[in-house]
Amino acid sequence: MNNYISSNQRGSTTEVRPSSLSDHELLTRLHQLAARESEATASLIAHLAEFDVRRLYLGQACSSLFTYCTDVLHLSEYQSYARIEAARVARKFPVVLEMLACGDLNLTTVGLLSPCLTETNHLALLGAARHRSKREVARLAADARPRPTVPDTVRKLPSAASGSAIPASATPVVKAPCGVKLPAGALFPPTTPMPSAPSAPSTRPSARVATTEPLGSDRYRIQFTATAEVLEKLRLAQDLLRHQLPDGNLDRVFDRALSALIEQIGRKKFAANGPRRSPQRKQPLASKQSRHLPAEVKRRVWARDGGRCSFVGESERRCRELGFLEFHHVAPFARGGEATVENIELRCRAHNQHEADLCFGTGSGPSSRRSSAHAHGS
Repeated sequence: MNNYISSNQRGSTTEVRPSSLSDHELLTRLHQLAARESEATASLIAHLAEFDVRRLYLGQACSSLFTYCTDVLHLSEYQSYARIEAARVARKFPVVLEMLACGDLNLTTVGLLSPCLTETNHLALLGAARHRSKREVARLAADARPRPTVPDTVRKLPSAASGSAIPASATPVVKAPCGVKLPAGALFPPTTPMPSAPSAPSTRPSARVATTEPLGSDRYRIQFTATAEVLEKLRLAQDLLRHQLPDGNLDRVFDRALSALIEQIGRKKFAANGPRRSPQRKQPLASKQSRHLPAEVKRRVWARDGGRCSFVGESERRCRELGFLEFHHVAPFARGGEATVENIELRCRAHNQHEADLCFGTGSGPSSRRSSAHAHGS
């Protein structure tokens, strides 16, 4: 880190030590480096597009542009695929290069939208995808090319101990970046054998992360692995709802279950949608002697901040975090701050700790004990 060396366009080198930069200089330099990377990526894409048209890779003893990128340029397979895909899209729609150069688009965005772009819609789609997240762009692509709704399916998976052999007749499919499925040969050249499956079960922990894939406007395919106990609860819920949902539609069952869960957790953590006390039993909204947050304060703060971290940075950008939210004393309780609606705001855990560090001094790091005088966890 302290011996990082960058090269300028003239070929000379300038030693830059990030640790010696002030906060403002470091922030400014990060923006400059990110802009340079965007420009360099767009330039590489433009050159790859022309290189592909001239088929110059053949004279370099490579049978394809992909092989040239991996064997000669030493890019990874994912890097090569993403850049070749962008180069071929840019040949059809040159505006892609301009948007890549100024950072409006990235390679993942281009890859997600490439199957959907046409002469009539590419400007609108690319403009709508500007500075969007991968999830948002995937939704745009699904809206542009909607797919049919998938049927409800529950399948039993083989146990981890037994493993499963891949039939010899099965064609391997590799998940390429940008959510595009390619035949195995697209990522592994025909002359290179596919990696064989391990004979012993993998020692890595099994992934239990659910996958979400948009199918069209307001429709998603969701897949996750559940235990037998969860499946039994699901079946029981379907049976209990037969009089209202005769077909046991999983989407509607999960909708009801999650709505009830959100309401329950909201009442417990943030007093959201909770029953209001009668006027004769109404409690004070704050107490100078107690750190306890009255339910009415939680409810009003949650509604005012929209269930989202309300921290605003130096660039006037508000934090977008919706998880790990905590109630934060603007004026710390240890310094006389009261538990009032005006003095309490929602913060994500990271920004709650950040403001505690600013107020009371930085601790030993993220694992240090949080200041109980400044943060009120939920």
